[in-house]
Amino acid sequence: MSRYWFLSITLWALLFSVPAWIEAQQAEKQIAIDWVDSNAQILNQVNKKIWTWAETGLQEFKSSRELMNLLRANGFEIQEGVAGMPTAFVASFGSGHPAIGILAEYDALPGLSQQVAPEPRKRAGVTAGHGCGHSIFGTGSAAAAIAVKQLLESGALKGTIRLYGTPAEETGIGKTYMLRDGIFKNDDVVFGWHAGDVTTARYSYSKAVVSVKFHFSGLPAHASSSPHEGRSALDAVELMNHGVNYMREHVKEDARLHYVITEGGGQPNVVPPEAEVWYYIRADKHADVELYFEWVKEIARAAALMSRTELTSVTVDSDMHEVLPNRVLSEIIHNNLELVGAPRFSEEEKAFARQTQAPLGRELEKSLSERIEPLPDVPGQSRGSTDTGDISWFLPVGRLRVASYTFGAPGHSWQIVACTGGSIGEKAMMVAAKTLAASAIELYTSSDLLQQAQADFKKIREPLNFVTLIPEGQQAPKAIR
Repeated sequence: MSRYWFLSITLWALLFSVPAWIEAQQAEKQIAIDWVDSNAQILNQVNKKIWTWAETGLQEFKSSRELMNLLRANGFEIQEGVAGMPTAFVASFGSGHPAIGILAEYDALPGLSQQVAPEPRKRAGVTAGHGCGHSIFGTGSAAAAIAVKQLLESGALKGTIRLYGTPAEETGIGKTYMLRDGIFKNDDVVFGWHAGDVTTARYSYSKAVVSVKFHFSGLPAHASSSPHEGRSALDAVELMNHGVNYMREHVKEDARLHYVITEGGGQPNVVPPEAEVWYYIRADKHADVELYFEWVKEIARAAALMSRTELTSVTVDSDMHEVLPNRVLSEIIHNNLELVGAPRFSEEEKAFARQTQAPLGRELEKSLSERIEPLPDVPGQSRGSTDTGDISWFLPVGRLRVASYTFGAPGHSWQIVACTGGSIGEKAMMVAAKTLAASAIELYTSSDLLQQAQADFKKIREPLNFVTLIPEGQQAPKAIR
């Protein structure tokens, strides 16, 4: 009889202690969500400033300063200019573990000047634009970190929150060189998000990519009176590009080889003595990128021989590995997306987005997505690349996308710039900030979840060999272009 009574009391305690714990966690999440809502006006202003400045990679001086000012005003300690990059920073609050990092990006893309308008319309005096949504990315991530900080400061949570200001994501520089400098070594988990045309927890691989410039040197001469005295470096670039274009037929279907000629001579009547071509070499797996990189270098050397020029340098600016997905973190993010809810858009916002779909040349079933996509059973494969991939090879990374622009719009497009600068992007930013904060809170309050995320990371990471194509000891470039 006494044994039965003991078991009954134990069962009663278990049944009623779990809801109390969950109730406390939900209350903490609500505090973070309420902070984001109550500061919406400030956050929208920060986004608008960063969107307006539209600074490209490694030139984000105003944008990074704006985020640092926001974080400093909310009690964060700031370490500026980390990893040799003036626009990179680490903002931290708290001490000890769990230590959770949140990634912030804020670089714009060249050639995407655009107003908040439903048709292509350049902004006077501005050449770049946030065609990847990084203005809301950086602002939303900073908001999530500050929301978590409120709970750490009150003593409701214990640990450390860090907001990482990571420049030049579009060229894969910021996070890669910060990682090489040991910036993330004390974190248990890192979260990040991105603008998108759907709302979803990211449970997928990305592509690996190396960014590399090939420079050729020849001899100048008058292109009409003495062409035989010249050696055209531009010929070498063009021969190399022809060779790579033939190479495309014999690579795996997931490979991507794109290039731009960054230097090709001054004017037609001078044989170009210097020329340069900039390549992105991508594949689903970094091991394939390594093989293709060697192949492209062989083609470059052959082009120099054919044009009787010299391949004077092969410069690897960045090398990004594929993102390694984490099931545990993806489930946490998905559940918190369900808690927060997908962005809801007004009829006016939907009409704006519908107008931006006109140049796409196809009928789409919706103008803006207002649903949360189901979490897939197995990891997917995206066609993009990110320097977040390198971090995911060293600690667990959780990611999400939030619908912030026209459904079906291509990446790096004017449609994304137009939506990011207005209320459509701002609504997505709020959802992302709340979801990131709520997901972090779960890890602060559950050591079991943290251990599961780390175990899932080890399972996928341990069979892999990390190889970087960046020369040992190389520092981050001071400029990209």
